Amino acid sequence: MTMRASGTFDVTILPLFAAIIGDDAPLARMSIEKQFHGDLEGTSKGEMLSSGSPATGSAGYVAIEKVTGTLQGREGTFALQHSATMNRGVPSLSVTVIPDSGTGGLAGLSGSVDIIVENKKHSYTFDYSLGEAHG
Repeated sequence: MTMRASGTFDVTILPLFAAIIGDDAPLARMSIEKQFHGDLEGTSKGEMLSSGSPATGSAGYVAIEKVTGTLQGREGTFALQHSATMNRGVPSLSVTVIPDSGTGGLAGLSGSVDIIVENKKHSYTFDYSLGEAHG
C-alpha cells in the first residue's frame, strides 16, 4: 500500500573541497544538511556534485543524503538518491529511496520524493511503501 507524507524542510548547502579546481572547473562539490518538518520529522546530511552553464540556464546535479528521523510514527534511517537536470531553464528531478537502505522502523522502505520550491520556501511530498525488509 502506498502512503503519502508531506511537509516542509530547511536546507543548507555549502561548498566542499573539489579535486578539480579553478575558474574553468567542470564540477562543484557541496554538502547538504536538511531539517524536515511535518509527516517526516528529522535531519539529513549528504553530498552533491553539480555542473552547469549559467549562461544557458542548463545544469545537472547528483546527490546522496542519509535521512534520520520519524516518518509518520516510524523511527529509523534511509538514504535518498537525487538526479536532476535543468535544460535551458526547464527542470527535471528524480529523488528516490535507495533500495534496502531503510533501518529500524523504516526497514523495507521504498518510494520517491517530490521537492517543491515556491517563494524560496521548500516543501516535499513523499510517496512511499513499507514492504518486507530483506537481508
